[in-house]
Amino acid sequence: MKTKGAILWGVGEEWSVEEIDLGDPREGEVQVQLAASGLCHSDEHLVTGGTPVASYPVIGGHEGSGVVTKVGPGVSGLKEGDHVVTAFIPACGQCLPCSKGMQNLCDLGANLLAGTSISDGSYRIQARGKDVIPMCLLGTFSPYITVHQASVVRIEPDIPLEVAALVGCGVTTGWGSATKVGDVRPGDDVVVMGAGGVGMNSVQGAAAAGAKRVMVIDPVAQKREWAMDMGATHTYASVEEAVDPINQLTWGRMADKTIITVGSIEGEHVQQALSLTGKGGRVVVTAMGDAQNIDVKLSLFELSLLQKDLQGAVFGGFSPRVAIPELLSLYQEGQLKLDGLVTTKYSLEEVNQGYQDMRDGKNIRGMIVYTDADR
Repeated sequence: MKTKGAILWGVGEEWSVEEIDLGDPREGEVQVQLAASGLCHSDEHLVTGGTPVASYPVIGGHEGSGVVTKVGPGVSGLKEGDHVVTAFIPACGQCLPCSKGMQNLCDLGANLLAGTSISDGSYRIQARGKDVIPMCLLGTFSPYITVHQASVVRIEPDIPLEVAALVGCGVTTGWGSATKVGDVRPGDDVVVMGAGGVGMNSVQGAAAAGAKRVMVIDPVAQKREWAMDMGATHTYASVEEAVDPINQLTWGRMADKTIITVGSIEGEHVQQALSLTGKGGRVVVTAMGDAQNIDVKLSLFELSLLQKDLQGAVFGGFSPRVAIPELLSLYQEGQLKLDGLVTTKYSLEEVNQGYQDMRDGKNIRGMIVYTDADR
């Protein structure tokens, strides 16, 4: 079928909204008509070149929700009309990491940036006569996607699809960085560095886990205000501004957990986080940066002699098929805020404006909402 998509033709270029050819589902695949797609910072790393891909062009987007419209042969557990959320990491349920309960590290993730389909190694999208790589094997910057069943999770039909898209990446990643990977406990003091679409949900997760203080560091005043609405108790514009107050608030013990959720991580952020973290505390590294950047500032003296823990995190350490329905049930019970995370809605044609607004700090999460005009 012919539809539209936001295509990136090279590093440093803008997203180009143009006609694409989308193939029908093959073995183990479904086609989904999307209702919405989040504008996640991870797609910005494609623009900057921080995240390498096998080749260009690339169709962006990995945070989507919609309704299954076609089902290919060999699909189980999904049918036409089902409501689904995309999971940016596919989960086969059979490989060794999946068998150990680590679906977020599924071996199928090795194909995420290669762009070829899980089912047969071919491509489902073409533009200008060229094969197109879909971001995270999804490509939700299009009103229709053809994806493997391992990349979608069925949800209850009464959940609003526009907000359901958020748990495909940002909400789950942030919440789990606090509650699972960070293992925030009641009474903990927690620092969240960066209050964007992921960090704001680390704030929510830490507060829900019973943290005594949730202290947010972000240079954007509006984001600091939003963070207070999401459960933060204190906010600061910079690490330098935060050190002394945190020291005083904790009687010199500093934070039990520090979570790095800045938009683009740099080497100095790691040592900054360690300096905010007390003895035996944990630093969770959730933020992404340039894949070529291997320079990290780190006091090994402090790391070992104060027995601090430095831990990476992807998808909040959660299994998509477990976490996505669970978080949406928390939303339904009023225990997780999703509606307030979407600060601005855009059409597909406005995708570049959405990312400019993100760079300018105007959004927690921008959201493309699809209409008939986009199809």
